[in-house]
Amino acid sequence: MIIFIVFFSFSMPSGNLKADIQSVLDDCSQIENDEERLKCYDEISRHSVIKEKPVANQPEEAKENNSYLARLWELDEEKPRGKYSIISHRSNYILPVAHNKSPNKTIEDISAFKNVQESEVKFQISLKTKLWQDVLGKDMDLWFGYTQQSFWQLYNFDNSAPFRETNYEPELLLNFRIDYNLLGMKGRIINLGFNHQSNGRTEPLSRSWNRIVGNFGFEKNNFTLFLKTWYRIPESREDDDNHDLEDYMGPGEIWGYYFWKNQRVRLMLRNNFHFHENRGALQLDWSIPVIEKIGFQIQYFNGYGESLLDYNHHVNRIGIGFILTDWI
Repeated sequence: MIIFIVFFSFSMPSGNLKADIQSVLDDCSQIENDEERLKCYDEISRHSVIKEKPVANQPEEAKENNSYLARLWELDEEKPRGKYSIISHRSNYILPVAHNKSPNKTIEDISAFKNVQESEVKFQISLKTKLWQDVLGKDMDLWFGYTQQSFWQLYNFDNSAPFRETNYEPELLLNFRIDYNLLGMKGRIINLGFNHQSNGRTEPLSRSWNRIVGNFGFEKNNFTLFLKTWYRIPESREDDDNHDLEDYMGPGEIWGYYFWKNQRVRLMLRNNFHFHENRGALQLDWSIPVIEKIGFQIQYFNGYGESLLDYNHHVNRIGIGFILTDWI
């Protein structure tokens, strides 16, 4: 009788095992004979060994090493790439169609370059490598970065499709890995270093400047904020090809990145903070992957300083092309 009660109770299908056990316990408690009642409980113990199901692993929070800044600067990698590996620095892209409503025609008066066209190809190559990891045993790394941006008059067949302008920008950066909160955002990096930018040309088209740079990176969820500041190293008036460059470029710029699903929106803002002759720039990029590691990109630029040659010329450009998706 006892075995029948226990076997019948546990063999019946039920969606609630705990309720079944309680029902059998209730049946056992109704047995008047002490010895029989104890046997009933023993049978329950023998048949109802319940192995707790392992609790499924809860979805882990998005790890910090999946963040944009962490990937870009190897902040949280358990096994970082180490020294001398070449990775993306800034964005790498090509815009086969980059249309500027107001191209800089003044260079036609001071060079052999004639008939500057509104449509051209704009592309950027930007790479970096880590030269020294954990400098002095602390949370800092030494990086070398190189960025090259070119403007190619590919459709200017009458002038043999020349390169109108190319800017070369090497920099040496000491990156501090940090972790603090500021205004609801998490501070991740501070860059300090030396930056040189020039177009490698002779007078009267030569443009160059040297800067001490300080960059600050913050993140919150899908948003990344990058504050870039600089101090121009003074040059003598005789050696300075563009003494008023800061009047157009200002003391720094702000970059904001927003990641939504597999898309990225990027905004750059720059201003000279001169209220009597206010000048600045805005650049807006939208990107979405199309195939592995390659995305479609639209870029809009309005303002001064898109290139060194055009630093004092207002540009209004929209470009369409492709980006290497370093942000996936």
